[in-house]
Amino acid sequence: MSQQQEQNDIHWLTGQFCDRQKELNYRYFIAPNVRSDARLALILASAIFAMFGITDYNLLGLTQEYYLLLTMRITVVSSCLAIAFIIGKTGGYAKKAWLHALPLWIFAIGIILIVPLRPESIGTQVTAIVVALIAFYLLIPNLLTVAALASAFVSITFLAAAMMYAGVSAEGAVRIGLLIAMANIVGYSSLRRLERLQRKQYALLNEERDQNRNLLQEIKHRKSLEAQLRMVAERDTLTGVDSRSHFMKRAEALLQRSRLEGASFCLFMIDVDHFKKINDTWGHTRGDVILTKIAAVCQQSLRPTDIIGRFGGEEFVVGLPHTSPADATVVAERLKHNVEALSLDNEFKDLQLSVTIGVAVATPEDDLDALITRADNRLYEGKRDGRNRVVSSS
Repeated sequence: MSQQQEQNDIHWLTGQFCDRQKELNYRYFIAPNVRSDARLALILASAIFAMFGITDYNLLGLTQEYYLLLTMRITVVSSCLAIAFIIGKTGGYAKKAWLHALPLWIFAIGIILIVPLRPESIGTQVTAIVVALIAFYLLIPNLLTVAALASAFVSITFLAAAMMYAGVSAEGAVRIGLLIAMANIVGYSSLRRLERLQRKQYALLNEERDQNRNLLQEIKHRKSLEAQLRMVAERDTLTGVDSRSHFMKRAEALLQRSRLEGASFCLFMIDVDHFKKINDTWGHTRGDVILTKIAAVCQQSLRPTDIIGRFGGEEFVVGLPHTSPADATVVAERLKHNVEALSLDNEFKDLQLSVTIGVAVATPEDDLDALITRADNRLYEGKRDGRNRVVSSS
């Protein structure tokens, strides 16, 4: 975010976000901290305000003015403590900003009422009003606009009360006014800077979260693309079985494992009979449909531990780990029978499908290429002998 964007995003006078929703989101974000800080600040401010009752007694004794001041202090303190309790339970800085602002006005009225009841202590009260103004801005958490309005109210009414009840001259009022104005300027400038810095920090935090969210989405998207690319590389796009390269990788690993465990490993080579005639008669598009159906039947005929891949054209290759020659022949016969039983609709209803299968059993000396070659030779034996049959090397 550029400096110009930051200036446009945060109001120069109030220190708040110009966007109403963004400002509301920010207040929701800081609400828990503001709630605890406001409660603690009100307790401290109430304690300080109550302790000045000792000064009242020293100056006034047990007079009517003292009892009036005592009643006022008790009212202010009890009200602010009650508000502190309410803020701690249900205070919401986003929607109940007025609740956080209320103590400022209660303290402001209490401070002003001291002037007519203790007019002779106006010098001390000037110091107290300066401290109170700084507290309004920096001690009790509030919006800058709320703190500024409350401070302006207490400043103007204090000067008016000082002139009316304490006999402060116009010249004295100017001097007091300058001191109070300086306190307001310092408090306002400090809180404005703090409000702007906090909102800039919030904006940066949100920007970082958005970037992290976008990064996570990008990572998720890339992983999805990688999975799709992996699937494209591992799967035959037409039939959905393993691609040739992926099958060879898996079959090699299964063959090595079978060799280490001393288990048998068998391999099929499957060829769709007269597939060229199907392509020539119905076209390659219809031929692809037939090939897809046969691949599905082959997958359904195999066991969960078996693997199947498209070797090329109308040829498929199957790996059968931990399978004896007799069991391999049973699986091959079942597969051949299921292809024969495949029912076709529409223009294919008179077409009788069949496959020829060559079965090879791995020996300790075989590598995968040798095993495939032997199964391929059995396959061509079956094709020469009339097709639609299973031929085993055993």
